[in-house]
Amino acid sequence: MSAAPRERADLVIRSRRVVLPGGEGPATVAVRDGRIVGVYAHDAGPGGEATTDAATGPATDLVTDLTTGFDTGFDAGFDAGFDAAERVDLGDVALLPGLVDTHVHVNEPGRTHWEGFATATRAAAAGGVTTIVDMPLNSLPPTVNVATLAVKREAAAGQCSVDVAFWGGAIPGNAGDLRALHEAGVRGFKCFLSPSGVEEFPPLDTGGLRAAMEEIASFDGLLVVHAEDPALLADPSGPGYREFLDSRPGESERRAVERVAELAGETGVRAHILHVSSALCLEVLAAARREGVRLSAETCPHYLTLTAEEVPEGATQFKCCPPIRSEANRDELWRGLADGVLGCVVSDHSPSTPDLKVPDFAEAWGGISSLQLGLTAVWTEAARRGHGLGDVVRWMAGNPAELAGLAGPRGKGAIVVGGDADLVAFDADAVHTVDVSTLHHRNPVTPYHGRTLRGEVRTTWLRGRVVGKERRGVLL
Repeated sequence: MSAAPRERADLVIRSRRVVLPGGEGPATVAVRDGRIVGVYAHDAGPGGEATTDAATGPATDLVTDLTTGFDTGFDAGFDAGFDAAERVDLGDVALLPGLVDTHVHVNEPGRTHWEGFATATRAAAAGGVTTIVDMPLNSLPPTVNVATLAVKREAAAGQCSVDVAFWGGAIPGNAGDLRALHEAGVRGFKCFLSPSGVEEFPPLDTGGLRAAMEEIASFDGLLVVHAEDPALLADPSGPGYREFLDSRPGESERRAVERVAELAGETGVRAHILHVSSALCLEVLAAARREGVRLSAETCPHYLTLTAEEVPEGATQFKCCPPIRSEANRDELWRGLADGVLGCVVSDHSPSTPDLKVPDFAEAWGGISSLQLGLTAVWTEAARRGHGLGDVVRWMAGNPAELAGLAGPRGKGAIVVGGDADLVAFDADAVHTVDVSTLHHRNPVTPYHGRTLRGEVRTTWLRGRVVGKERRGVLL
């Protein structure tokens, strides 16, 4: 009798906790040429060969300058099913799809001293994020036409540890550039309804918003909106956090979301509300969707894990726009996630140099640096509230990939046959204390310093290869 055929694989990983679209459980994942070619039972290879426990193998190096303790061999029965260059047994360490972060401000070129593609994508890989979508600001120039998109792509080329896609910008006067940007590959268009904080990216008024929506709807593109009503915003009346919070009330978000929902319903555009911080928006979002408006929304790790009550005096690393709100508001945001009103959790990684985070909450730059920490921060709070890893993967991988048009049978955000082999070994039970000196962001300023978080990224694979110092990301 001839031997059973053996399947060639570059990498075979098994875990007792693989997070698949249908749920979490024991499984084996085979990778060839950067794609997932098989998902099998934990103890059986391609021909259904039964296996026993894996043999212990040597440790392997990690991108994050740590080392694994994973077994790198299988028993002979399992090996009979594969010709594999590398085998990894994670044991009880979970295997997740690589996260997709659709809200990252890389800032290069022009403000690369704030952040850059090399540092941002290394931080992403260390945090289990294998794809980012770069915002059209705060780089110089902003990504508002095909020429400036080319500048951004040239700046990113050869620097990226993970895959990178791009948003375009919708600003006053560039409606005629949007279709060409769409055809050039941007994933959608970002606009502000209130001042952005940088003069080269001004907000849209109601007329400009409608014009952008009508143009984007004509080619079935996507508009993503920073939704705060400028009429309800004010300069803080003092230097403290309470004065800053009062200057950007939740009602400003609710009213802006109402305007977006109304115009999206009239124009038929696909629209997405960015970084929802106020629970006052939830019923507006739910009502719009019940009426058939194509409207989705996201929130961010800092709104789900931090509260206004805990912001220390003068701790401007907590400042962001819209602001971190009350503990009761945070609880409502979690209910919005559980109900599906909020579909995505993304970082809104918006870093700056330390000198811009002074002297107080009235003057400091508003932005949270958390690209490397989002998964562990969200998992810490999600687990406490009874959510599973499958929920976190849906919010931080599957739904963002779908939003940006990166999902599908040959895409991102899920462990599926044919998809990119973007994978993360995540020790869900590990506990660590955040130390800014271990972060890969260019300017490691973060409100998470000193916080104890649950979970640790052990290894990140991009298209089946461990992400390391070699740049392997592609521009999508």
